Amino acid sequence: MMKLFPSGHATHPQWRMAAALVLAQLRAQMALPGYAPAPTLGLLYITDHYADEAQALLDYLSGELPEVTDWSGTVGVGVSANNAEYFDEPALSVMLLDVPADQYRVFSGVAPLPTHPPHAAGGFTAHTALVHADGHTPELAELIHEVAERTDTGYLFGGLTASRSASVQFAVGGNGNLAGQGAATGVFDGGLSGVAFGPGVALVSRVTQGCQPVGALRAVTAAQENVVLELDGEPALDVLLDTLEVSLEGDPQPALRKVRATLAGLVNAGEQPQGQRRTGHFGTDTRVRHIVGLDGSRRGVALADRVETGMHLAFCQRNVAAARADLMRICAEIREELEPEELEPLHVVSDADSDTQPASLAPSAATGPAPKPGQRICGAVYVSCSGRGGPHFGGPSAELQIVRHALGDVPLVGFFAGGEIAHHHLYGYTGVLTVFVGD
Repeated sequence: MMKLFPSGHATHPQWRMAAALVLAQLRAQMALPGYAPAPTLGLLYITDHYADEAQALLDYLSGELPEVTDWSGTVGVGVSANNAEYFDEPALSVMLLDVPADQYRVFSGVAPLPTHPPHAAGGFTAHTALVHADGHTPELAELIHEVAERTDTGYLFGGLTASRSASVQFAVGGNGNLAGQGAATGVFDGGLSGVAFGPGVALVSRVTQGCQPVGALRAVTAAQENVVLELDGEPALDVLLDTLEVSLEGDPQPALRKVRATLAGLVNAGEQPQGQRRTGHFGTDTRVRHIVGLDGSRRGVALADRVETGMHLAFCQRNVAAARADLMRICAEIREELEPEELEPLHVVSDADSDTQPASLAPSAATGPAPKPGQRICGAVYVSCSGRGGPHFGGPSAELQIVRHALGDVPLVGFFAGGEIAHHHLYGYTGVLTVFVGD
């Protein structure tokens, strides 16, 4: 039986003072009956103000918490806790996970996950994985897909480091030593690292794109490179203008302003875009991309991504109301999955109901053992885009307060990333909320 995960967060110009404040919070919680008294896995997220002191900070926490033998984490331009976000200020956020030692494994570039099926030694089977990655890593999308293939479910969650100084990652396994890392100190720069969880760890994970479709989902019937030429056999530019109810004739400026506020949600060919079709919102199968140009001669729409015939596309818009509604939606879905009868549904601007969750996020496909009704949240990880944060939701810490209001006062840790990871995709301007559940 998992207990609540101890967590702590603090800001201070001196990292040692902030770490001491966090330690006091962790120790106080570990002494309470409802919290895990001796967790062995720590998640550590720091803002880039502390990036140059990452090794000293990790050494200090490891020395003060000798029972925590494994660490994972990274740096962001902001970090989050269960009711607050620290953006562009020196801060850290820590959570200690009460997960059986045989149900997780820290990995890094020098100690990668084994290929599937697992090696006989140790017998660990990766079911899902929390992933931290450096956005400058060559062929990053392919590497993320490769890590996903090394898990049973193919489901990853996490994000890219975001730092104006060192892009550090933390990866310590087994009393300070990852097998195969030699003299490595647990602080890495570049590549991927994280924690894989076994089939005994129940997770529920959702993605919020923070935007709402403004038109129907259409098939890409002609494209070249990054230019969508036809949607359902019609010129893509004409479809866009009709969707927005604007015209480029006469004074085009009002139309262009509306186009600049519009994005495109793409679904790969062969993937079922059930989230948008069935519920009016985007699931993990959709990647939201900017419109970067209009091609008047070919009546095309240029996107910030490569487009291929057979993909599906829906135009969408981001604003405060859409972001709040979509974040509330994913929290409501998580609550409903854990306690379908005990909880009143949140008021969400969506026609989603209990039988219309995106198939790509169904528990059997994405989250390990299906949570049982009445199970509680022991802890949560929230990775949000560094381009979101308080202003995108109406005020400082508003994003985290929405999560707390929806899920309750649960332990939460996270960071503001340079890109978000969910399933086997890399996203931008999204939030990925994952909760650990237990009896």
